[in-house]
Formats: sequence, C-alpha cells, structure tokens
Amino acid sequence: MIIGYARVSTVDQNLDRQLSMLTDYGCEKIVKEKFTGTTKDRKGLHQLFEVIRKGDTIVVESISRLGRKTLDILNIIQQFEEKGVHFISLKENMDTKTSTGKAMFQMMCVIAELERNLIAERVKEGLEASKKRGKTLGRPKLDKEKLTVALRMYDSKEYSVKEIVSATGISQGSLYRAINRRKLGEIN
Repeated sequence: MIIGYARVSTVDQNLDRQLSMLTDYGCEKIVKEKFTGTTKDRKGLHQLFEVIRKGDTIVVESISRLGRKTLDILNIIQQFEEKGVHFISLKENMDTKTSTGKAMFQMMCVIAELERNLIAERVKEGLEASKKRGKTLGRPKLDKEKLTVALRMYDSKEYSVKEIVSATGISQGSLYRAINRRKLGEIN
C-alpha cells in the first residue's frame, strides 16, 4: 500500500498543496497532521506507524514533514526500514527502494553521526576550558549543617517541605534524597 503523510506545524496552515501532491503520486491512504515537527511524540506519526505493514511505501512531500531535527528524521526513516517499509520524499527525490536512495539515506546517517560526535567534542572541550579557568563542575557541595537542620525540621512535622526549603536554602530534591538515604541507613 502507498501511504502518504502530510504535516503542517500550526492549525492555521493549509495541507492542500501536500495532499494534492500525495494524491497525484497515487497514495491510497493519507495520514494528516497539524502539529509542530519539533516534537517527536505526535498523534499523526503514531497513527502512521499503526497502519504501515511490511512492503508498504511511505510518501512525503518533503523530508522535513517528518520532523525538524535531522536525528529525529533519520530515526523515523530507520524505523521504516526496520519494519520493511520503503520511504519516498518527493521534493528531495529520495526513494529507499533504489540504490541511490539507500546511499543518500546512509550518507545522511553518517552526517548525523558526525553531528553528534562534534556536539560531544564541543561539550567536552567546554568542560575542560571551564576546569582550566578554575570553575568547579557538577553539583555544589551540600552544606551539612543546613541539611541537618532541614532533616530536624522535617522530623518535627511542624513545617511543610516548602517552608523547610525556604528556611534552609536546600533544594526540595536534596531534602528528599537525604530523607531516602536516611531510610536506607546511608546517613544518620
């Protein structure tokens, strides 16, 4: 079955151009969606994955209809491949049934991996530069005296968690972690 997928980002936008292209291509079913492509968890995309079967072909007007982020788009196309579903993008003239289409997809995967590696390198370099400048990385050390006071206030049952956090300056998460560690016998 040839299944089309049409998406626009807002309710105000119109799907007509995409629907016309998909119908002209011969799509037997079209999944329509008006939702931002920045979100991976989309109702229309879920619907698309529910209807596809091995041997089907997914057709989009443009590869950007699948999402905004390269990695998200590649993951979606990879899921199609794993299900034995072919993918066609009309604008980019990409068809995973052809050798050229598969090669194009693989090149996009290599570029996405390069992008991930470059981001990781930049983060690592930034952390190293911060260390050289004397910046302490990670969570700041918890003031043990403030933590002791916070636990005493908690044990008294006279204060709400909000009041304890406000009075001691300890975060709610730190307070709950200390309470849980105490229950496990890690602290007194």
